[in-house]
Amino acid sequence: MDSNFYPAAHLNSLTSRLYENEYGLQQMQDLLMEGRSRTDDWHYWHVGDLMWNFFMVTCHLDPNEHILLWHDAVGKLVGYAFLGEDPSFDWQVLPEYEWIGIEAEALAWAEKRLSELRNRDATRWSGNFISAARQDDANRIAFLERHGFRGGERAEVNLLRSLDEPVPGSALPTGYQVRAVTEVVDQGNSSQISNRASAQREVWHPWSVGDVSDDDYARLMRLPGYIRDLDVVTVTPDGVIAAYVNGWIDPVNRIGDFGPVGALPAYRRQGLTRLALLEGLRRIKAYGMDRVCISTSDSNTPAIRLYESVGFKIVNKTLDYQVASGRVANARVSPEISPRA
Repeated sequence: MDSNFYPAAHLNSLTSRLYENEYGLQQMQDLLMEGRSRTDDWHYWHVGDLMWNFFMVTCHLDPNEHILLWHDAVGKLVGYAFLGEDPSFDWQVLPEYEWIGIEAEALAWAEKRLSELRNRDATRWSGNFISAARQDDANRIAFLERHGFRGGERAEVNLLRSLDEPVPGSALPTGYQVRAVTEVVDQGNSSQISNRASAQREVWHPWSVGDVSDDDYARLMRLPGYIRDLDVVTVTPDGVIAAYVNGWIDPVNRIGDFGPVGALPAYRRQGLTRLALLEGLRRIKAYGMDRVCISTSDSNTPAIRLYESVGFKIVNKTLDYQVASGRVANARVSPEISPRA
């Protein structure tokens, strides 16, 4: 979009500070929904991406140290940056504030923080410094390459499904259920929240996305933006959560999102994830959404075929960019960035 459409904005009119509380999370959600409403479906991450990434930070890090926020003179959030595990770096900025300097400040802050973390625990933070860009986001790609990032081997395909098209029916195997996560005690005398967290661990171990305790998952369920009705599970006759789909909604733009999606190894290729996806589509449509997005690795052929089988189509791609671990601190001289008034 033409940057001349927006009034001129200046970096020195903004203040930055570290994340403090859930009001900041709600502001970050609002930023993404507003940004999408003023551009297109792929310039900004979905609020579902934000929610899961934020959840991972709360599980393994401290959001008060790993998220930086920029506000305008009246306190509106206009940009934010994440330093996550791997280590990973992401930023999102409202259209009229893009490329006035927030991006450079964000990267300088992330590099300074990463240097501190590596001095404290070199093993944990030794990986390549990772970021990402949609394949059609030329400005973001140019910024990353200008600052030493190079295209990595990994990429994700982004798929979209219109909810104007009918959602096909599905037949459940005898004794199985497809429903939302509940707090009730199942037949094995464990809560469904514990069962749900256990499924997350088993599907994603040993990656960090699977390092989720029962208490962690209960905390996710209390975050603003999580909707229990959209945490859809396929449950076996003996109460095991065999497959699941986390659903998220952006009510401003009427677009849903799925992720993570998974099935326990013993229950894969039995149609159980497809059942959860179809139920998720019906539920997201009932919340007033008119389309749904989902992403997966471009090398994950089984997942791509599954998503296409329920009506998703590939419409974009997210590319991985990274700087080798030994180069991050020396790739450029970063200013002494701290939150500023």
